[in-house]
Amino acid sequence: MSGRDLVRSMKAVGSAGAAQGLRTVRASWRRRRADAAGLPARGPERARVPGPVQEALPGPGGGTLRFGRSELRIRVAVNGAVFLGWDGAEPEPSYALAGPCPEPDPRAVLEPDKEGGWRVVAERVTVVVSRHGAVEVCTPGGVVLRRDLPPRWWERQEGGAARWMQRSEVAADARFFGLGGRASGPRLRDGAYRLWNTDPGQAFGAGDDPLHLTMPVQLVVADAGTHLAFHDTSWDGTVVLREGEEGAGSGHDRPGACEVRMDGGPLRRWVIVGTPARVLLAWASLTGAPAVPPAWALGHHHVRRGFDGEQEVRRIVAGYQEHGLPLDAVHLDVDHYADHQVFTVDQERFPKLPVLAEELRRDGIRLVSVVDPAVKAAPGSAVYDGGVAGDAFVRDASGRLVEGVGRPGETVFPDFTDARVRRWWGGLHAERIEQGFAGFWHDRDEPTSFAAFGESTLPRSARHSLEGRGGDHREAHNVYGLCMARAAYEGLRRLDPEQRPFVVSRSGWAGLQRYGGAWSGEVGTGWPGLRASLSLVLGLGLCGVPCSGPDVGGSDGGASPELYLRRLQLGAYLPLFRTHASGRGGGREPWEFGTEVLEHARGALVERRRLMPYFVTLAHLASRTGAPYVRPVWWGSPRDRALRDCEDAFLLGDCLLVAPVLEPGADRRTVRLPRGRWYDTATGRAYEGPGQVLVDAPSSRIPVLARAGAVLPVRGEYGGLELEAWAPVPGRTGGGLVVRDAGGGEEEPEIERYVSRWEGLGVVVEREGEDGVQVPSHPVRVRGLGER
Repeated sequence: MSGRDLVRSMKAVGSAGAAQGLRTVRASWRRRRADAAGLPARGPERARVPGPVQEALPGPGGGTLRFGRSELRIRVAVNGAVFLGWDGAEPEPSYALAGPCPEPDPRAVLEPDKEGGWRVVAERVTVVVSRHGAVEVCTPGGVVLRRDLPPRWWERQEGGAARWMQRSEVAADARFFGLGGRASGPRLRDGAYRLWNTDPGQAFGAGDDPLHLTMPVQLVVADAGTHLAFHDTSWDGTVVLREGEEGAGSGHDRPGACEVRMDGGPLRRWVIVGTPARVLLAWASLTGAPAVPPAWALGHHHVRRGFDGEQEVRRIVAGYQEHGLPLDAVHLDVDHYADHQVFTVDQERFPKLPVLAEELRRDGIRLVSVVDPAVKAAPGSAVYDGGVAGDAFVRDASGRLVEGVGRPGETVFPDFTDARVRRWWGGLHAERIEQGFAGFWHDRDEPTSFAAFGESTLPRSARHSLEGRGGDHREAHNVYGLCMARAAYEGLRRLDPEQRPFVVSRSGWAGLQRYGGAWSGEVGTGWPGLRASLSLVLGLGLCGVPCSGPDVGGSDGGASPELYLRRLQLGAYLPLFRTHASGRGGGREPWEFGTEVLEHARGALVERRRLMPYFVTLAHLASRTGAPYVRPVWWGSPRDRALRDCEDAFLLGDCLLVAPVLEPGADRRTVRLPRGRWYDTATGRAYEGPGQVLVDAPSSRIPVLARAGAVLPVRGEYGGLELEAWAPVPGRTGGGLVVRDAGGGEEEPEIERYVSRWEGLGVVVEREGEDGVQVPSHPVRVRGLGER
């Protein structure tokens, strides 16, 4: 624990008194002492490289190459994904995979290549391996997308986990994206990015790294093609990126470079090649379809730190209703717990919580509960006693319970890498359902505590089940939040199979989308925090987590009326839309910023309510295709270099382009458009892309443009579904998809397909079906007719 971390810890617990501070310091030293005793001492290491190839063994989907000091397994799956495993590493077991490894592609065959190398040729990718272990991933036409140099291991002479390094080269024009939720993206520039889920201990901005949700998943976009590379190991690591540089004139190109270093775990990875849409589809088939949230969860959420009781909840809700501000969910923080103990209720301040929940539900508002993994170490409490009886909590290498310091005081932590513990924890949600809660947001699930800002609250030597394999926290840390989300999701499915669970997590890993979405944690309220919010959502979407969002308003106070409004206007177009009020000194609810802000805030909230059918459609399409709701503007044109470098706008599905205002004092901004015609949804003016245009951005709204020909579902004036169609370019057709939510459960609703075309002086919208073209059953509003 560094001096800076100690200061942060003392500040965080200062209000709890000196006793809490002393517990924090003791917990930190206990963690260090446990690691000193439970982890092997760092001793001499022996470096190793694969050596020359000696034997090739063809197998299903590829085969195995045996080198002098290692072996490489190559397997092309039927979905086009390529598995590469060194030292005999297999695809399973893996926390990232949704189920059994996909079947191998029988058409992919290992065959000799030039200069003593070997290759595997598949429909969408060719893998070439040199005789010394360099691996090239190529397009079907033979263009190299990624070249991995032979890996290097450092093995302890006394045995144990080996460190390893993998260096790779990509095209000089390539751009890196992904690696989980990064505040400095979405385009990842030169630098080192750590792979260790971390609570920064304070509101963060664009320069803070790492954050709560890291993943060894990178999406690389170049003129030659797009590919995803996933190093499937959950150990602590670092990715060092360096963008390439194209030579001027007859000069040579300098390729882009990526160096992955891991402290342990298998050296295995998946590579997927194709268009961005095809890559994310294959990634979803590998790691699992994104969970579809209930329809209400795609509306406006509100959380307030420090609700004093049921009457204050009613007062805040009444404020939204009186001011005509749509509200769909209220989140209760730890203040509603009895003594901050999870799965309890403070009966003095919330004596009739189920009654309150029912009142809100009648008004169309759901209650959402925070859930921390930390369990107060208090004999006599039901959760603690049940966990001790079931041996559910993490222990150190000597077999003693590991204790940390959290909001309840001395705490212990469930081992979510044990299926038995996950089932027990999931069953505890029955109490939450009885209290009337409809959804859950996970906090401090890295896990972290007041004693461990910047690190894990658990010693790295702490023991975990790891699905019966056994291991320590070095391997379990990054998947802890993922396994906690799984415990909640599966428990809720068992408790109420007729309802789709709503679970959002602060931490997680590859595959988190199977169990829900993500929230950003405490983003700083300054303008850099606004950019960081957009970066996080875009980066997570490209890593397969399509549903995420920041806290609008932030949690550290100080947002000016202008900044609050611009954050609200951005949040209204992000998948998870949650406003955050500190509850300390006011100034956080929309009506407390003045009449003008209130009016413009109402416009943003009403527009989100109007677009809810579109968000529902995007959620169902994400579950079937893996495509994120929020996409980079280059999504459909990855070869457009100007779009690849655009980081201040995004596509919302296929139909809308959103250009938030990210600078103070701006009332106009430039927007870079993809190819085609785009309509300003506020003025109806048409713009032609590709190119850059200047559009108005008054304080009342941010620029939103609709693609010509788009047909999207919206909420009508009286609450029913309507179709909003934007006129296609003359001589062309347009269209769109609509998915009407079927309620709870796992049923897949039908996808309705609509086409639009010019007929005479007007635009006709028709539904395509098995029986031919039909007249839509929904009202249709056509816009953009004046720009023919």
